[in-house]
Amino acid sequence: MMGMQTIAQELDVNVMDELAGRELEAAVLNKAAALLEEVIGHWEEDADHALLDNALKYNQGLWSVFQAELLDDSNPLPAQLRESILSLSSFVDRRIFEVMAYPEPAKLDILIRINRGLADGLMAH
Repeated sequence: MMGMQTIAQELDVNVMDELAGRELEAAVLNKAAALLEEVIGHWEEDADHALLDNALKYNQGLWSVFQAELLDDSNPLPAQLRESILSLSSFVDRRIFEVMAYPEPAKLDILIRINRGLADGLMAH
């Protein structure tokens, strides 16, 4: 989980020390969703897309960590689940690049739902 710790460094240090495993993954997914929601809420004021760029970079970094961990042969998740999440991560990558090229706030909704849904699933187990 070293990669996830790196992504989580932007979280409050006290909170990060208390989180591990699935809780940490859920926390960073929820933060990614919150950053995207902030972009939507401030779309008109963010003319230079600084908030958007920050949120997309955070999401891209997070999903890159997931990809690396899922491709690691020592990952304990069942192969079918790993493949499903990798497929989802490919969609996330494509959507991030699409939003970078053609920014529209409505395109962020699916990324928010994916991040929140995965976070909810992690916390349910």
